[in-house]
Amino acid sequence: MRLILASLFVLLPALPLHAEVPAPYSGTKTIETKQPFDAYLDKLTQAIKANKMGLVAEACATCGAKAIGVSIPGNRVLMIFNPHFAVRMLAASTASGIEAPLRLYITETADGTARLSYRLPSHVFAPYEVAALDVMARELDLVFERIIAAAH
Repeated sequence: MRLILASLFVLLPALPLHAEVPAPYSGTKTIETKQPFDAYLDKLTQAIKANKMGLVAEACATCGAKAIGVSIPGNRVLMIFNPHFAVRMLAASTASGIEAPLRLYITETADGTARLSYRLPSHVFAPYEVAALDVMARELDLVFERIIAAAH
């Protein structure tokens, strides 16, 4: 009996205390696109360009996993911004520069479709409490809305 109790005290800390929080930050949006992952990724990339945002960088966990011989579902982070917004952002708050580029996270679901997750720019920049930054962020909310609408 003591051995069983001792084992429980050793194993209990290894157990998760709660389930994953899928959206820990305010303003996080998740969209089930119902479109195939690769097709949606192409449409989203085109929509980014059509809305005059630059694709600053792209992170591909799927590609990294493949490089080490592991297969995982589609997983991309598209980092986007625009120099005009960057100049305004930095004029309003140099500290907020850490938030750029903004991210769109695309994951492949079990049925092969794409799920899009992102944070509204207004929520990303809100903690800085700078009026000019808030105005710019609300404009970026509209740009994100147009990008996402165009990709659907």
